[in-house]
Amino acid sequence: MNTRLGQWTRLGLIVSILVLWSSGTLLAAPYAAMVMDARTGKVLLAENADTRLHPASLTKMMTLYVVFEAVKRGEINLDKTVQISKKAASEQPSKLGLKPGQRIKLRYLVRAAAVKSANDAATALAEAVSGSEAAFARRMNRTAKALGMTRTTFKNAHGLTESGHLSTARDMTIMGRHLLYDYPEYYNLFSRVSTHAGVREVSNTNRRFLAAYKGADGIKTGYTRAAGFNLVASAERGRERIIATMFGGRSTAQRNAKVAELLDYGFRKAPSNAPLRVPEKPSYAPEAVAGGQPAPGKIVRVIRAVRTSPLPVPRPGRNPEEPPTELLVAMAETIEEAVTAVQVQPDNPAAAPVKAAPVPVIRPETVEVVASTSQKPESASAEPALAAIVPEPRPEQITFASTAPEISPEPIVVTRLSTSGDRHWGINVGRYTSHYQAERMLLKTALAEIDSLGSALRKVASTSRGHDANFVGLTKEGAERACRRLQARNIVCTTLGPT
Repeated sequence: MNTRLGQWTRLGLIVSILVLWSSGTLLAAPYAAMVMDARTGKVLLAENADTRLHPASLTKMMTLYVVFEAVKRGEINLDKTVQISKKAASEQPSKLGLKPGQRIKLRYLVRAAAVKSANDAATALAEAVSGSEAAFARRMNRTAKALGMTRTTFKNAHGLTESGHLSTARDMTIMGRHLLYDYPEYYNLFSRVSTHAGVREVSNTNRRFLAAYKGADGIKTGYTRAAGFNLVASAERGRERIIATMFGGRSTAQRNAKVAELLDYGFRKAPSNAPLRVPEKPSYAPEAVAGGQPAPGKIVRVIRAVRTSPLPVPRPGRNPEEPPTELLVAMAETIEEAVTAVQVQPDNPAAAPVKAAPVPVIRPETVEVVASTSQKPESASAEPALAAIVPEPRPEQITFASTAPEISPEPIVVTRLSTSGDRHWGINVGRYTSHYQAERMLLKTALAEIDSLGSALRKVASTSRGHDANFVGLTKEGAERACRRLQARNIVCTTLGPT
């Protein structure tokens, strides 16, 4: 009986160990953290920040950075249709669930990688930009070096554990800061609670922290057994913006709580009036392949000195010893010599006639005289025809501008053309007691109705009565449609006409 009980006890212990191991709470990965003032790049806190650790899906920050760089350089378009490879489709979760041969637009892969942290989408992005994940990883490493990430080595585009695929809390904080300031037009992706990724709606892996921490607006989570629970987070309060990075969390809840503490520390330490020093963007260097030639699709500027200046090839059918026809025309002293120079010689039918120079304008009354002189024998002189081309005599009655009677001109109305088309309408989604509340409502509403409000501008109109949350830059039809959709969600909305 005691033996059987001991066996059950050992079995229960083994099961408990497996459960703890699968949840990542038995053996925590090494802890590292960094807090930085995003405006200046000043480090406010560093703990084990230069130890090379597994970054997990924090890798996708660099993946997306390189994709944004490729789009900006014109190497690829967000509307490009990408065919999913077997390699991309076979990546381990988290994933979008793409199938081999499936076609999907690049913009949906970007959304899935940023919001869902989909590994299949990350690999598909790498293959779309560089042709293969290995080539893309080399570009990631070149970009990391240019950004000053000195202790980072990327082996893949998704962040799943691989030998040598390592980074540090410091490098990932640098990465997050560059992503924020180098591509602000894409940064809103990381604050979306959910988004449509072409095949289905996906939720943000960081949605709990975004909802719980005041001012949080991104950026990226990561988890593997080897890495633990990682997070690079950014938050803005007033004129202060802090970035905090953590490696080696034991759970999502513990990681979020710790990152909140790090951000709080940063807001306490950072001065409110620090100047904004935007980091410099890295210079792009193309990858070289065998033979010293650039990789396909890369732009290289080659500067070479001119060593020789060859003479132009002579015109076909002309004796190279003779001067060109254009030169003969230029050297002609009379019209007859010029006409003779442009005529095609009978013994040289291959010679192409030179396009004649513009003929001077001759008034109608002189045409008859010239025509009559053209009937003379060839031996006759052409001087009478030339003498007939004379200017008209000056009119006897001339009215000068200074003595002309003044005429009151008609008033001229100058109208400035609008460059905004008919986008003079807007909508209001409420009045709030603080500027922050109005901004937060605008952001939440824009994320909820990205289809109808994606092109609108968010504007807070502050008055003595409160802070109005407005969307502007809409057409009349667009404003009415947006209000109908918001009212269907039980959100108060009124249209604003042109002012």
